[in-house]
Order: sequence, then structure tokens, then C-alpha cells
Amino acid sequence: MPPRILYLATADARGHLMRAQLLTHALRAAGAQVRVLTTSDEGARFLAGFGIDAPVLSRHYAVQFDAQQNMLRRETDRNVALYMFRPERMLRDVWKLRAHLRDADLVVNDSFHPALLLMGWLPFWRRKVVHVYGASLRHALETNFGGRMPGFVARLFGRIVAWQIDRSLARIEHDFAYGEPRHDGRGRHRLATPVAVVDAAGHGDAARQMAAVYLNPHFRDAALADGLEQGLADAGVPAHLVGEGYAHRAHWHARDEHWIEAAARSAFIVSAPGMAALSIAAVYRKPILLLLTDQPEQAINAGRAAQLGLAHRVVVWRGDAPKFARAVAAAAGELLDLPDGEANASEGRQAAIERLRHWTVLLSGLAEAARGP
Repeated sequence: MPPRILYLATADARGHLMRAQLLTHALRAAGAQVRVLTTSDEGARFLAGFGIDAPVLSRHYAVQFDAQQNMLRRETDRNVALYMFRPERMLRDVWKLRAHLRDADLVVNDSFHPALLLMGWLPFWRRKVVHVYGASLRHALETNFGGRMPGFVARLFGRIVAWQIDRSLARIEHDFAYGEPRHDGRGRHRLATPVAVVDAAGHGDAARQMAAVYLNPHFRDAALADGLEQGLADAGVPAHLVGEGYAHRAHWHARDEHWIEAAARSAFIVSAPGMAALSIAAVYRKPILLLLTDQPEQAINAGRAAQLGLAHRVVVWRGDAPKFARAVAAAAGELLDLPDGEANASEGRQAAIERLRHWTVLLSGLAEAARGP
């Protein structure tokens, strides 16, 4: 019997969903049976664009952001508390998930949905649960209350979360800069973030002069979009603009299932410093303009991009559109002036294939092990 895998992808950002669709297609191609769940109707529509049918588990749990993608900590804390402590929410989801777990060899939690954090800690279900998360996301979660609560309370919260995570069958920590797979012998695996495989055909001149822009759905502020568009125009760079929050604006697309192909052939990428965007830049050797807001996980990612020497510039949105436009124009000009890195499409394609292969082999193996003899 082929491995049976349930994949729960939270819809807080599209990186989780993109990873889910990449791995679902790769695992199915390898012979596995994969079912996908998500946490919002928008997330289900996003996955449907990639041919993935993903029912919504429930709509109660979500990290909260404002229209500039600044994380709203109090609102998030309140939302999570209401989810966890109202019986008709998390306990109801646990009840629904138990039937799914009965029919699955392996359950992938991408990333840190509270119901599967609980189930991955309990002895009845923990042998089937695998947590998938970016290294920066786990750090941000464990230090969530640092500086906002007394030190001992913040540390206790971090230890409880870490204990819950580490009780599961396995953990897969991913990062845009990881190399070969690693395993600590105690259920913790490290893999490079998976990336879509792009056709190795040569780049056209028009594509090489274009900026590939992707802003996740939390970006909805009109002034921010005004500044970004003006800055790119001032730099003389045409742009392929994708963002669900700006679908009503001229020249923007809500979704583009082929955006990564455009990014791999672009002059440079424009995105918030999420793990997926940074992985595309690393694999296909593309400069990237990082749009930084108050999002703890992404601030960590931006710092690591600098440490690892990734060709990039950072612009910070502070509510002033003209100033932001000038910063974008200056950063775009600097990226265009960088020496040609001689990106090789075939090398990038092979690196993407290898990343997906490592994930497919690991998840299939974990499913086989969890099923037992």
C-alpha cells in the first residue's frame, strides 16, 4: 500500500501553501496518497489554482496583520487564546482531525497549527505528526512574549512550546540557505526550503529587464503600493505585479501560478523576506529587494540574507509613500548595477529538483516508518 499522508497547511501566508502544493505534487508523482487541508477560503482558492483540492479545517485560527503586513501581536494573542480555550474551536478541530489521523500514516503540520501541536504532544497521536517550519518561525514563536511579559513567564512559554514541538514523531526545519540534508538522530531534520522547478530555457531580453513583484495578501495599503510602483517607475524598471491585496489595482494580478518562472528570469525580485522568496533568489541566483515590515520571522530572515551574502537590498515601509518611493528607486538602481552573477538556469533547475527530491524521500520514509511492519 502506498504511503498515506495528510498535509495541513496554514494560510497565514502563501509560502506554507506553495510548499504544500509543491510537495503534494512531488509525493503523488512518487506514488504517495496525499490529502491537503488548509485554514481559510482564500487559501483553498490559492491551492485550487495549482490543482489541489484542500477543504478548510476551520476558519478560527489565524495570525493577525494590518494592511502593511505588520504583525498585530495583541490581536494575534487574543485570536489564538480564543481558538484554544473555546471548546467549539480547537477541541472541535481535534475531533475532526482524529478521523483524518486514523486514515493517515503521517500528518504534516505546516506550520504550527495549535490543534496539531496538541495532538503531536499526546501519546495517542504523536507517533504520526511531523512539524514543518522555518528555523526563523520557530524562534519567533518561542520568543513571542519576550519583552511583553515578565521574563520568567516568557521563558516558561518558550519552553512549553519547544516541549510540545519536540514530542512529535519528527521535526523538519527548513531554511533558504541550508545545504545537504542533516539529521540529529533525535527526530530533527534540516532541509533546504523547496522551490518550484523552472524550465531551463534561456532568458529573453524583456524578462531580464523586469522586476518580479510578489506581495502576500496582508499587504493592502494603497499608499505602500503607490510608493512601490512609483519607485520602480523612477528606476526605469517595468514590473510584473502580483498581490491578492492589490487585485483591484491596475496592472496587478491577484495570483499567478507561473510567477516563479517570471522571478527566475527577472532582473530582480521584489518581496517581503519570506523563506519562499529568499529560496527562489538563492536557487536561481537572483538579486532581491526585500520589503521589510514589523514581522518578526521575516526580520530574522532579512538579517540572515545579509550574513550569507545574498545579493539584496532592504527597504522599510514607514508610512511615507514619497520617501518609500525614493528608497525603492535607489535600491532598484543598485541591484541593476550589480555585476552579472552569470545565473545558470539549468543549474538552478537541478538545485530545485534536488531540494524536492530530498523532501519527497524524507516524508515518504517517515510515513513508511510510522506505519510500521
